[in-house]
Amino acid sequence: MGHPGHWRPQVPPEQVQQVVPVLPLCCKQCGQGLPQRLDEIQAAGKPYCYQVTELPPIQPYVTEYQCHPVTCPDCGATTQAPLPAQVQGQFGPQLMALIAYLTVVCRMPRRVLESFLEEALNISVSLGSTQNLWQRVSAAVAQPCQELEEQLKQEPVLNSDETGWRSDGERRYLWALVARVFVFYTVAQTRSSEVLIHLLGAVFAGILCSDRYSGYFKYQKGQAQLCWAHLKRDILGIQDFAKTTEAERFARDALALYASLFRLWRKFQSHLITRDQLVQRSLRLQKGWFALAERHLDSEDRAVRNLAIALFQHCDRLFTFLQYPGVEPTNNAAERALRIAVQWRKTSFGNRSALGEIATARLLTVSQTCRMQGRSALTYLGNAVSCHRRGVSAPSLLTNSR
Repeated sequence: MGHPGHWRPQVPPEQVQQVVPVLPLCCKQCGQGLPQRLDEIQAAGKPYCYQVTELPPIQPYVTEYQCHPVTCPDCGATTQAPLPAQVQGQFGPQLMALIAYLTVVCRMPRRVLESFLEEALNISVSLGSTQNLWQRVSAAVAQPCQELEEQLKQEPVLNSDETGWRSDGERRYLWALVARVFVFYTVAQTRSSEVLIHLLGAVFAGILCSDRYSGYFKYQKGQAQLCWAHLKRDILGIQDFAKTTEAERFARDALALYASLFRLWRKFQSHLITRDQLVQRSLRLQKGWFALAERHLDSEDRAVRNLAIALFQHCDRLFTFLQYPGVEPTNNAAERALRIAVQWRKTSFGNRSALGEIATARLLTVSQTCRMQGRSALTYLGNAVSCHRRGVSAPSLLTNSR
């Protein structure tokens, strides 16, 4: 049968800028010429409407502020009118937002961005100016990003992951923490648990979801969820490179338990079973995982032994998702949040300064949070710059979640 068809929907009539009536020249049956004016024809039903979308000629919109010097009629002194408070720099909020959007969301390198502005938009902006404007947009969203950072400690569930970064050639780490309705990024000098202490406090009361990196074990003493996707990759690695019968048997049994557990999870996600049924039916599988790990604690195969020890020690952290709403069995949310940063890193090679690190984290935070909330990141950034120029706070990124 194939996939269902998809086609571009027509825009509503009020959004159509021009209507061009097309009339047949002659009758298809007898060849008689037909009227070519709408007020002269005899219509036989509604017309077939076909829409073509085009860009108008793009020209920048330039506003010139003329600050007049005025002489006082009483004392004769001349007073020069100052620029309005909202006029700061030679570029407006929407252009600044577009530059930040093309850099962060579209991952456009600076020199490509410079050429795009010149050739497509007829706006000449130097390489240094694009960097300066990027920093100004970062300053405009400082307050809402700070609000998100403070909210992290209050979240019931967080997914966390980190990846390598560079700042002026030095090693850095970009962290992503994903909450229910927002994503928070930060660039840190270390990958250690000190970053988590700084962001979440000495004790995090919620559930922290992550991979099996030791920094998370050192930090989180409470409830946690380990990533099953990472676990499956480790099992498949043992299966692919197994050199002993024991390793093959371990991988086979582990993958069978994995498949059974996730069949049960998909039934729950499809509302075929309740949360209580999910927990009850998974008990047998949980015992199976624990027994499998216990049998291979002294395995002669190092890869099997290491994974068995990890399963045995942290078995309780693998099944948190079964009992608590909002907890997923994988850490895919954090990994997806890092993917856009990794793609950006390939073209930007990181940052050149501490201010660049802050701007990177803030603009990634705003763009990905807007995406999660179904907002337009471009519109939000433009509003944030306008608010910043008026001396008021940018719109909250927590508004939709409260």
